[in-house]
Amino acid sequence: MSEAPLDRRPIAARNLKSMQGIASWMARRGFSANGISVAGMVFGTLAGVALFLTSRIPDFARLLWVAGAVFIQLRLLANLFDGMVAIERGTASKVGELYNEVPDRVSDSAILVGLGYAAGGDVLFGFGAALAAMMTAYVRAVGKGAGAPNEFCGPMAKQQRMFLATMVSLFSAAAPTAWQRVPLGCCTLGVPACILILILAGSLVTVVRRLLKIGARLRGAT
Repeated sequence: MSEAPLDRRPIAARNLKSMQGIASWMARRGFSANGISVAGMVFGTLAGVALFLTSRIPDFARLLWVAGAVFIQLRLLANLFDGMVAIERGTASKVGELYNEVPDRVSDSAILVGLGYAAGGDVLFGFGAALAAMMTAYVRAVGKGAGAPNEFCGPMAKQQRMFLATMVSLFSAAAPTAWQRVPLGCCTLGVPACILILILAGSLVTVVRRLLKIGARLRGAT
Protein backbone atom coordinates (compact mmCIF):
# COMPACT_ATOMS: atom_id res chain seq x y z
CA MET A 1 0.00 0.00 0.00
CA SER A 2 1.15 3.50 -0.74
CA GLU A 3 2.48 5.50 2.14
CA ALA A 4 -0.16 7.72 3.78
CA PRO A 5 0.29 11.44 4.28
CA LEU A 6 1.71 12.31 7.67
CA ASP A 7 -0.95 14.91 8.53
CA ARG A 8 -3.73 12.41 9.14
CA ARG A 9 -5.67 11.25 12.17
CA PRO A 10 -3.60 8.51 13.85
CA ILE A 11 -5.60 5.27 13.66
CA ALA A 12 -3.88 2.09 14.81
CA ALA A 13 -6.16 -0.12 12.67
CA ARG A 14 -4.75 1.54 9.55
CA ASN A 15 -1.51 -0.40 10.09
CA LEU A 16 -3.19 -3.81 10.40
CA LYS A 17 -2.46 -6.15 7.50
CA SER A 18 -6.11 -7.22 7.44
CA MET A 19 -7.32 -3.63 7.03
CA GLN A 20 -4.69 -2.93 4.37
CA GLY A 21 -5.76 -6.05 2.52
CA ILE A 22 -9.41 -4.98 2.56
CA ALA A 23 -8.48 -1.49 1.36
CA SER A 24 -6.40 -2.96 -1.47
CA TRP A 25 -9.30 -5.22 -2.48
CA MET A 26 -11.71 -2.25 -2.47
CA ALA A 27 -9.30 -0.21 -4.58
CA ARG A 28 -8.93 -3.02 -7.12
CA ARG A 29 -12.70 -3.32 -7.34
CA GLY A 30 -12.98 0.38 -8.14
CA PHE A 31 -14.54 1.61 -4.90
CA SER A 32 -14.64 5.41 -4.77
CA ALA A 33 -13.06 7.01 -1.71
CA ASN A 34 -15.62 9.81 -1.84
CA GLY A 35 -18.40 7.27 -2.17
CA ILE A 36 -17.11 5.49 0.95
CA SER A 37 -17.15 8.84 2.79
CA VAL A 38 -20.78 9.37 1.79
CA ALA A 39 -21.61 5.81 2.87
CA GLY A 40 -20.09 6.64 6.26
CA MET A 41 -22.44 9.60 6.54
CA VAL A 42 -25.39 7.34 5.70
CA PHE A 43 -24.32 4.88 8.40
CA GLY A 44 -23.91 7.72 10.90
CA THR A 45 -27.36 9.05 10.09
CA LEU A 46 -28.89 5.57 10.40
CA ALA A 47 -27.17 5.22 13.78
CA GLY A 48 -28.78 8.47 14.93
CA VAL A 49 -32.19 7.35 13.68
CA ALA A 50 -31.88 3.99 15.47
CA LEU A 51 -30.93 5.71 18.73
CA PHE A 52 -33.78 8.20 18.34
CA LEU A 53 -36.30 5.39 17.84
CA THR A 54 -35.35 3.63 21.11
CA SER A 55 -37.61 6.08 22.94
CA ARG A 56 -40.35 5.97 20.29
CA ILE A 57 -40.63 2.19 19.83
CA PRO A 58 -39.86 0.80 23.29
CA ASP A 59 -40.86 -2.76 22.38
CA PHE A 60 -37.92 -2.87 19.95
CA ALA A 61 -35.59 -0.63 21.97
CA ARG A 62 -32.96 -3.28 22.70
CA LEU A 63 -32.74 -4.27 19.03
CA LEU A 64 -32.50 -0.60 18.05
CA TRP A 65 -29.68 -0.02 20.55
CA VAL A 66 -27.74 -2.87 18.91
CA ALA A 67 -28.48 -1.44 15.46
CA GLY A 68 -27.18 1.95 16.63
CA ALA A 69 -23.93 0.40 17.85
CA VAL A 70 -23.47 -1.51 14.58
CA PHE A 71 -24.10 1.56 12.42
CA ILE A 72 -21.65 3.61 14.51
CA GLN A 73 -18.96 1.01 13.88
CA LEU A 74 -19.79 0.87 10.16
CA ARG A 75 -19.45 4.67 10.08
CA LEU A 76 -15.99 4.37 11.65
CA LEU A 77 -14.96 1.67 9.19
CA ALA A 78 -16.00 3.94 6.33
CA ASN A 79 -13.94 6.73 7.90
CA LEU A 80 -10.98 4.34 7.99
CA PHE A 81 -11.25 3.01 4.45
CA ASP A 82 -12.03 6.21 2.54
CA GLY A 83 -8.54 7.61 3.04
CA MET A 84 -6.84 4.24 2.62
CA VAL A 85 -8.63 3.63 -0.69
CA ALA A 86 -7.85 7.16 -1.91
CA ILE A 87 -4.14 6.57 -1.27
CA GLU A 88 -4.23 3.08 -2.75
CA ARG A 89 -5.86 4.34 -5.95
CA GLY A 90 -3.83 7.58 -6.04
CA THR A 91 -7.00 9.67 -6.04
CA ALA A 92 -6.38 11.76 -2.90
CA SER A 93 -7.33 15.37 -3.63
CA LYS A 94 -8.44 18.65 -2.09
CA VAL A 95 -12.04 17.79 -2.99
CA GLY A 96 -11.55 14.53 -1.13
CA GLU A 97 -10.85 16.55 2.01
CA LEU A 98 -14.34 18.01 1.74
CA TYR A 99 -15.82 14.52 1.41
CA ASN A 100 -13.74 13.46 4.40
CA GLU A 101 -14.74 16.33 6.68
CA VAL A 102 -18.34 17.30 5.90
CA PRO A 103 -19.87 13.80 6.21
CA ASP A 104 -18.03 13.41 9.52
CA ARG A 105 -19.75 16.48 10.93
CA VAL A 106 -23.15 15.20 9.79
CA SER A 107 -22.47 11.78 11.33
CA ASP A 108 -21.29 13.19 14.65
CA SER A 109 -24.32 15.44 14.93
CA ALA A 110 -26.79 12.71 13.94
CA ILE A 111 -25.37 10.23 16.45
CA LEU A 112 -25.11 12.62 19.40
CA VAL A 113 -28.46 14.31 18.81
CA GLY A 114 -30.00 10.87 18.28
CA LEU A 115 -28.52 9.77 21.61
CA GLY A 116 -30.07 12.86 23.20
CA TYR A 117 -33.52 11.80 22.01
CA ALA A 118 -32.90 8.14 22.89
CA ALA A 119 -34.44 6.33 25.84
CA GLY A 120 -32.65 7.65 28.91
CA GLY A 121 -31.05 10.49 26.97
CA ASP A 122 -31.44 14.24 27.32
CA VAL A 123 -32.20 16.45 24.33
CA LEU A 124 -30.28 19.49 25.58
CA PHE A 125 -27.20 17.44 26.41
CA GLY A 126 -27.47 15.77 23.00
CA PHE A 127 -27.44 19.07 21.15
CA GLY A 128 -24.77 20.43 23.49
CA ALA A 129 -22.52 17.42 22.87
CA ALA A 130 -23.04 17.75 19.10
CA LEU A 131 -22.10 21.44 19.16
CA ALA A 132 -19.05 20.79 21.32
CA ALA A 133 -17.96 17.98 18.99
CA MET A 134 -18.37 20.35 16.04
CA MET A 135 -16.15 22.86 17.85
CA THR A 136 -13.33 20.34 18.20
CA ALA A 137 -13.32 19.89 14.42
CA TYR A 138 -13.74 23.62 13.79
CA VAL A 139 -10.71 24.51 15.91
CA ARG A 140 -8.63 21.87 14.11
CA ALA A 141 -9.73 23.18 10.70
CA VAL A 142 -9.04 26.81 11.63
CA GLY A 143 -5.63 25.84 12.94
CA LYS A 144 -4.78 24.06 9.71
CA GLY A 145 -6.01 27.05 7.70
CA ALA A 146 -3.70 29.27 9.73
CA GLY A 147 -0.72 27.08 8.89
CA ALA A 148 -0.54 24.58 11.76
CA PRO A 149 -0.64 20.81 11.24
CA ASN A 150 -3.92 19.05 11.98
CA GLU A 151 -4.31 18.71 15.74
CA PHE A 152 -6.12 15.50 16.72
CA CYS A 153 -5.50 15.49 20.48
CA GLY A 154 -8.21 14.48 22.97
CA PRO A 155 -9.37 13.63 25.51
CA MET A 156 -12.62 13.54 23.50
CA ALA A 157 -11.67 13.25 19.84
CA LYS A 158 -13.88 11.36 17.39
CA GLN A 159 -12.62 7.93 18.42
CA GLN A 160 -13.40 8.54 22.09
CA ARG A 161 -16.84 10.03 21.34
CA MET A 162 -17.82 7.10 19.17
CA PHE A 163 -16.38 4.56 21.61
CA LEU A 164 -18.59 5.96 24.37
CA ALA A 165 -21.63 6.12 22.09
CA THR A 166 -21.07 2.48 21.08
CA MET A 167 -20.54 1.30 24.65
CA VAL A 168 -23.63 3.04 26.00
CA SER A 169 -25.66 1.58 23.13
CA LEU A 170 -24.49 -1.95 23.92
CA PHE A 171 -25.02 -1.36 27.65
CA SER A 172 -28.55 -0.11 27.08
CA ALA A 173 -29.27 -3.11 24.86
CA ALA A 174 -28.10 -5.64 27.45
CA ALA A 175 -28.48 -4.16 30.94
CA PRO A 176 -31.56 -4.59 33.11
CA THR A 177 -33.84 -1.56 33.18
CA ALA A 178 -33.00 -0.92 36.85
CA TRP A 179 -29.33 -0.39 35.94
CA GLN A 180 -30.08 2.25 33.33
CA ARG A 181 -30.79 5.14 35.71
CA VAL A 182 -28.16 7.01 37.72
CA PRO A 183 -29.20 8.89 40.90
CA LEU A 184 -27.48 12.28 41.09
CA GLY A 185 -28.49 14.12 44.24
CA CYS A 186 -31.90 15.63 43.66
CA CYS A 187 -32.48 14.03 40.25
CA THR A 188 -32.03 10.82 38.33
CA LEU A 189 -30.53 10.65 34.84
CA GLY A 190 -30.42 7.89 32.32
CA VAL A 191 -27.04 6.40 31.51
CA PRO A 192 -27.14 7.86 27.96
CA ALA A 193 -27.67 11.35 29.41
CA CYS A 194 -24.68 10.85 31.71
CA ILE A 195 -22.54 9.76 28.77
CA LEU A 196 -23.62 12.86 26.83
CA ILE A 197 -22.53 15.04 29.76
CA LEU A 198 -19.15 13.29 29.70
CA ILE A 199 -18.84 13.79 25.92
CA LEU A 200 -19.85 17.45 26.23
CA ALA A 201 -17.39 18.18 29.03
CA GLY A 202 -14.59 16.18 27.40
CA SER A 203 -15.14 17.91 24.06
CA LEU A 204 -14.86 21.33 25.68
CA VAL A 205 -11.59 20.28 27.30
CA THR A 206 -10.45 19.03 23.89
CA VAL A 207 -11.27 22.40 22.31
CA VAL A 208 -9.14 24.20 24.89
CA ARG A 209 -6.24 21.74 24.52
CA ARG A 210 -6.29 22.03 20.75
CA LEU A 211 -6.38 25.82 20.88
CA LEU A 212 -3.37 25.86 23.20
CA LYS A 213 -1.40 23.40 21.08
CA ILE A 214 -2.25 25.14 17.80
CA GLY A 215 -1.41 28.54 19.28
CA ALA A 216 1.97 27.26 20.46
CA ARG A 217 2.74 25.80 17.02
CA LEU A 218 1.79 29.00 15.23
CA ARG A 219 3.85 31.14 17.61
CA GLY A 220 6.79 28.81 17.10
CA ALA A 221 6.47 29.18 13.32
CA THR A 222 6.70 32.98 13.39
